[in-house]
Amino acid sequence: MYEYTAKDYKKGQPRWCPGCGDHFFLASLHKAMAEIGKAPWENAVISGIGCSSRLPYYMNTYAMQTIHGRAAAISTGAKVANPNLTVWQISGDGDGLAIGGNHFIHAIRRNIDLNMILLNNRIYGLTKGQYSPTSPRGFVSKSSPYGTVEDPFHPAELCFGARGHFFARAVATDAPGTVEILKAAMAHKGASVCEILQNCVIFNNGTHDSVAKKEDRAKNAIYLKHGEPMLFGENNEYGLMQEGFGLKVVKLGENGITEKDILIHDAHCMDNTLQLKLALMEGPDFPIALGVIRDVEAPTYDDAVHEQIEEVSAKKKYHNFEELLMTNDTWEVK
Repeated sequence: MYEYTAKDYKKGQPRWCPGCGDHFFLASLHKAMAEIGKAPWENAVISGIGCSSRLPYYMNTYAMQTIHGRAAAISTGAKVANPNLTVWQISGDGDGLAIGGNHFIHAIRRNIDLNMILLNNRIYGLTKGQYSPTSPRGFVSKSSPYGTVEDPFHPAELCFGARGHFFARAVATDAPGTVEILKAAMAHKGASVCEILQNCVIFNNGTHDSVAKKEDRAKNAIYLKHGEPMLFGENNEYGLMQEGFGLKVVKLGENGITEKDILIHDAHCMDNTLQLKLALMEGPDFPIALGVIRDVEAPTYDDAVHEQIEEVSAKKKYHNFEELLMTNDTWEVK
């Protein structure tokens, strides 16, 4: 069996700004695909419009940049038409959650077997620095010179609200963490939403600084792993406990608290109450949750479509369009 490497999935010369988070993610995607081991022609990478949506040009797979906000719709068509394809949908926070917001939530609701990658830098980059649906309240940009007066979307909240069955998060500069969630998304059958926190060095530099560097992630982020205690800190000296209907950060050793008191992460729990609380944690009071936050099984749209086609076809005189055309008398017109 041929052993693929990251080079097998590379194509072209990326044309992003030096230091752009897209470079980091692209390298991680190449590496993840190699570790997954599916042939390049078994993958399709489909995007919308935006800086991050140039990514298909740099993939030696089936790849297509489509139109603004429609990556989910076209990815749906590709997956339903060819269920053997592994489809990677690439969108930025503007492309995916503004003009593409409806397609985003409905693809999740239908549970189509797509790997839905949301590259979130909290800004419109290609159009030169307008605030996006994930920009924080008060954010100053070219389209909000005095600060935005609206609250942002939380991608996790949209995913969970659409009854999503898989949500994971990574930082673009953390290659091992990004590769890990991409492989988990591929293994999950259904809509797999991966939020990638990344930087825009030109229009929103430092937007994820609290977790961009490895030394800062230890204290400002928590890596969630199914079945393991929710610990974080340079020496895992902090943990999460339940407090009423919420969460609280505790320090091991204080007030008699031990590791046995710390919550255990259950990514496979069908009830998403605790998973959503974890996904919505923000600094400075809480660490940002990274890793696979939710991963539960459910029937998929694409499987249901093909099962329905087979069931209905079996009851029909003609099982497909070709049989209808070629059965009984035919004429050739010259």
